[in-house]
Amino acid sequence: MADALAGKVARRLLPFLMLCYFFAYLDRVNVGFAALTMNRDIGLSATAYGFGAGLFFLGYVAFEVPSNLILERVGARIWIARIMVTWSLISASTAFVTSEWSFYLVRVLLGLAEAGFFPGIILYLTYWFPTAQRAGIVGIFMMAVPLSAAIGAPLSGLVMSFTDGWLGLAGWQWLYLLEAAPSLLLGLATLFVLTDRPEQAAWLTPEERARLVARMAEDQRLQPNRTTHFGSALLDPRVLGLGLVYFGLSTGLYAVGLWLPQIVSSFGFTTTATGFVAAIPYIVSAAGMLAWTRRSDRRGERVRHVAIPTVVAGLALIAASQAGTPFLTIAALSVAALGVFAALPTFWTLPTRLLTGTAAAGGIALINALGSLGGFVGPSLMGWVRDATGRFGDGLAAVAVVLILAGALVLRIGRDTERFTGSTVNAERA
Repeated sequence: MADALAGKVARRLLPFLMLCYFFAYLDRVNVGFAALTMNRDIGLSATAYGFGAGLFFLGYVAFEVPSNLILERVGARIWIARIMVTWSLISASTAFVTSEWSFYLVRVLLGLAEAGFFPGIILYLTYWFPTAQRAGIVGIFMMAVPLSAAIGAPLSGLVMSFTDGWLGLAGWQWLYLLEAAPSLLLGLATLFVLTDRPEQAAWLTPEERARLVARMAEDQRLQPNRTTHFGSALLDPRVLGLGLVYFGLSTGLYAVGLWLPQIVSSFGFTTTATGFVAAIPYIVSAAGMLAWTRRSDRRGERVRHVAIPTVVAGLALIAASQAGTPFLTIAALSVAALGVFAALPTFWTLPTRLLTGTAAAGGIALINALGSLGGFVGPSLMGWVRDATGRFGDGLAAVAVVLILAGALVLRIGRDTERFTGSTVNAERA
């Protein structure tokens, strides 16, 4: 019955949350496709584009922790709605940038607006699903990212091809306007769809509500060593270490994600063809990440399920940097994307084993904030290396080193604390 109840909760919450994250990620990275013609139109060099694309994460980091603490206080329903409405409006305004500096400004504001969405959802899921199920649940939720890229890449290419010049606007301008509209509508719908806590779930029977509340209370009881105070979470070296691991994963995720259209286009593909080819790594990732997170839940092991795909992703980027043909490059980038996406959902089970209450709200946000700096470093590093050497490959190799170090670090964290490796496995399965 517990599985039936969890299934009912998942069917209620996950499709909507995935849809919201689908468009959140699309609005965040469609700049990669817009850049195919936007950079020329407003005079952006590779360095300026990479810097501006990454500036999103500086705004994001600045408001990350306060945003999650506000969500804990006012509830997910209101706060997630606020986040989505403001980011959709700012994302649409990117259509009207005219210079390097206006591009920088909008990217910072977009990060400020979206800050707290992802860690807020991770926190929100801890209210509804116990620890033993969390890797699989987060994996399903995070499938929205590769699906967003897999569907959004060809869609973005088609939008830019078919709308260029319509009503006097370039294709890249229509891209921002059209892809921001669903986020606005979903933000308003959030007020009617989400429920803040299990105790308030009118869509469950009274018996189901009572059982879910009791189950989540028991799950907290079985994790007696978790940090509950916000200040303690900020000073916990394991929290800071996890922030560095996430920094490595984010560096790889966004270095590839925000530059992939230009890497593919450099092989001579048209804008439309670039969209379809750029979807391939994400199609591979969507299936692989779900299988890997289910394996992690089944075995009750987390650390190696983060470390192994992270290191594999780094090695694949090294291979991509040396590949001399489009086929080999896309194949290696597909393996790299699969590695990063396979690691991410299981990674987010680690902080939720350490933290609860206000510490979870602030600690998860802090880890996401520290890690999201990789979203600034990765694209910026790629742009700087591209201008300096004229090659994408050297930038990919530099990012690979960061990923391999992140994989080694998570193994070190796992060795330093039994809490990650085995002490809670039997309790989770009980």
